[in-house]
Amino acid sequence: MSAGSAFPPLLPKVDAILVLDGEGKRLAGKYYGDFMKAASPTDGSSTDNAKSAQSVEQLRGSFERQLQSKIGGIAARPDAAEVVTVLGKTAVFCGGSAAQGGQGGGDVRVVHVGPAGESELVLAHLAEGMYEALSHLMGGATDRNMILDNLELVFLLIDEHCDGGIILETDPHKLASSVLLRDEQESNMGAQQGQQQPMQGGGMGMGQGFGIGGDMTIAQALRQAREQIISNLSQQG
Repeated sequence: MSAGSAFPPLLPKVDAILVLDGEGKRLAGKYYGDFMKAASPTDGSSTDNAKSAQSVEQLRGSFERQLQSKIGGIAARPDAAEVVTVLGKTAVFCGGSAAQGGQGGGDVRVVHVGPAGESELVLAHLAEGMYEALSHLMGGATDRNMILDNLELVFLLIDEHCDGGIILETDPHKLASSVLLRDEQESNMGAQQGQQQPMQGGGMGMGQGFGIGGDMTIAQALRQAREQIISNLSQQG
């Protein structure tokens, strides 16, 4: 067995993935490894745990403010990520205010923060892929309100894209399809649990039947929307 077949190729790694609004406020995101983590409390008390959590958030908030000072006012096209350096880290982002020349559908930015030595080109590829997937999921409207209304999908996208700082998938169409499929599976599980509860209660009254009918109508509407998006993605692919 050759060395190439014995060991898989190294996967890209990131220290953080952030989804920021036009003012640099974090709408969603995840930090990985030891990046922007405060020292652990010494005695494990609840008070020290609260202080540690607060200091971690303060560290991250400070980093995000410094990041915003570098990227604020810059609109990066979805297919041409911009690069800045913050606290010795390479940060690559897509998106920004459409009014300032961006071709996206809103002011939200997708930022990938890379560890020392990670290629800028690789980070740019990651940011562009996730931003395009996000745009697909949001129907092209990557603005603050749309993101806040669909935070569950955004966090699912981050999880499908990256696990523990290791990039799993970069293709925007596959990412969007995986998110929609996972979201539908979770919705179906929730609907099944909702149907089982009235049966366990020993009968179904008028009010219970109406509630289930309403839930099913909502589920059907969401399913139709997902199928339409998946169909559009398949045609584009």
